[in-house]
Amino acid sequence: MGPSLLRRPASASQSRSGKANDSFTFDFSIHQIKQVTVHIETRIAAEFKGNHLHKSLWTASGLIKAKVLSTKIRVIGYNQRGRSGLSSIYRNASYHHRDVQKNYYPTFPPEAHRDPSGDTETVFRSTFTGSKDERLAQQRERKQSLYRVQRSSQHRRGHHRSRRHSDSCPRNHRRRRSRSVEDDEEGHLIYHSGDMLRERYEIVCTLGEGAFGKVVECIDHSNGGAHIALKIIKSNERYREAALSEVEVLEQINSIDCDRRYACVRMLDWFDHHGHVCIAFELLGLSTYDFLKENNFQPFSIYHIRHMAYQIIRAVRFLHKNKLTHTDLKPENILFVNSEYNIKYNSKMRRDERTLKNPDVKVVDFGNATYEHEHHTSVVSTRHYRAPEVILDLGWSNSCDVWSVGCILIEYYLGSTLFQTHDSKEHLAMMERVLGPLPTHMLQKTRKHRYVHHDKLDWDVHSSSGRHVRKQCKPLRQYMASCSSDHEQLFDLIERMLEYDVTKRITLSEALEHPFLDCLRKSKSRGAWSYKRSRIIER
Repeated sequence: MGPSLLRRPASASQSRSGKANDSFTFDFSIHQIKQVTVHIETRIAAEFKGNHLHKSLWTASGLIKAKVLSTKIRVIGYNQRGRSGLSSIYRNASYHHRDVQKNYYPTFPPEAHRDPSGDTETVFRSTFTGSKDERLAQQRERKQSLYRVQRSSQHRRGHHRSRRHSDSCPRNHRRRRSRSVEDDEEGHLIYHSGDMLRERYEIVCTLGEGAFGKVVECIDHSNGGAHIALKIIKSNERYREAALSEVEVLEQINSIDCDRRYACVRMLDWFDHHGHVCIAFELLGLSTYDFLKENNFQPFSIYHIRHMAYQIIRAVRFLHKNKLTHTDLKPENILFVNSEYNIKYNSKMRRDERTLKNPDVKVVDFGNATYEHEHHTSVVSTRHYRAPEVILDLGWSNSCDVWSVGCILIEYYLGSTLFQTHDSKEHLAMMERVLGPLPTHMLQKTRKHRYVHHDKLDWDVHSSSGRHVRKQCKPLRQYMASCSSDHEQLFDLIERMLEYDVTKRITLSEALEHPFLDCLRKSKSRGAWSYKRSRIIER
């Protein structure tokens, strides 16, 4: 998961379209886990800790981490927002609190973060049947099986033991690195409310977490008691290196934009705390995705979309001018400066709806930002916001950010993502359904030959997947809720951003000159820009 300043709430029971997920139940004994997981897909890595059997499964759709506890578990793959993990049912687990639930998040590349391939929640139940003696024999067999897994797992790991501890584990199950500093089993720093870091930052509460680490709210006692967001990176070397790269980018942004003219999050401080890179940020509000979710995925108004678009485009253009590509733009990485709202009752929908008081936003998460001169990995961006040139492995430039911004704006308009898929070929088919056929020259140049047949996308429109795409998607202009000039201009801007050919795709400098943003340019030219001032000019 691309690190995000705020946690994305997990919601495995409801898809982004608002539909409930299905559940499937299977019976299996503990010694059959291997057969079950092999049936799911290819490679299994098992790690044993006490009475817990951890399994990491690399599947065709991505990484799933499962944790077996006593006799009953619930395994969740990628849900609709890319949250993945496991929630446990402890009815038969006497060593654990009955009502506790915890999610375990795997580490996987950014492109999998929003992969909705796990929309279906699967419940595995292990049941003991037969007489008391038979049940005891099965339990003994289970313990012996777990012991064998423990020995083989320890042998494979050798000296490369990962830190796997738990807040709820006994103290002798934790790895103590100093008198007062410990990590949990995932490599997160163990902390409590009121703890002091660097004799300056007092921890208040946890704001969010992800594969990278956790974000906590802190009181900065060296700055008049100001509240800040502190990102505490895992002690894992991989995340440490990524965090240091992010610090480098944030330092450059601070130095270039010393007047704070652009809507990029500000880094206030950073330091090393016993192997954990800690980055202090200004405290912001909810992410735009979280606000949508808490508002029942009701779209933003055209006025709010205009103001958010203007700030996002200016901020990302600022990055591009300084030879940086963000590569992971999405609603989770756009945060409101202040997410306060008014509540109004919608009599048609028979529910309360939230209206933002101020739509000022900032771009966050520069952990994947890439300089023009740096090596470009072949895959970037979270699935729903990935440009076609990335999917087709044609190479990419900062124009991939433009495509992502276009996807974000249409999501703000609809309340849901435009391309809801986890499969690359289906993703391309959805693009063709919404935007028209892919250019022949792109299909001829691609190294992904399995996507192409006779210079066309190899896609059967009459298959079940083809029917799904036809039902799920429609031509872009058919999504317009109104034919007013505001809506026409917004869709014209989005169309230009979602241009297949990067040589024809609008640049962000050109986007700022688009008629949809005219009134905001006029507001800015007449003095200090503000939301209230621009609303007056709009009217």
